[in-house]
Amino acid sequence: MRRVICAITTLMFLAGCAEGGPRKYVVFFTPGSTVLDDAAQDVVVHVADETSPGDKVLVEGYSPPVGNLNAEELLAADRVKVVSDELVNKGISASVIVQQPRLANQEDKSVAARRVELEVISP
Repeated sequence: MRRVICAITTLMFLAGCAEGGPRKYVVFFTPGSTVLDDAAQDVVVHVADETSPGDKVLVEGYSPPVGNLNAEELLAADRVKVVSDELVNKGISASVIVQQPRLANQEDKSVAARRVELEVISP
């Protein structure tokens, strides 16, 4: 499982480095967790390094749409806050971060529902 997450993280780095298109990145969490592991920290550092003055950073957090939806919505919001706070710690102004917690769709009940997507949007 750890290899899969590392492979996905590597692919996201490559996708984020591609010329022309939006710069998108993904942070994955363990089930029920809001803790950033080393791979997640690396993604946040990379996003902070790639963000230029005038850019906005969209932070969308997902959690599974099962069980207690209020708790899952809070989990998604907490994950967004953790990633946003870490971006601020890495020098990104809170005023350029747009936070959007979301519930994943019914098909995304596994790893995809435990993610936070970051998109760097240039003016």
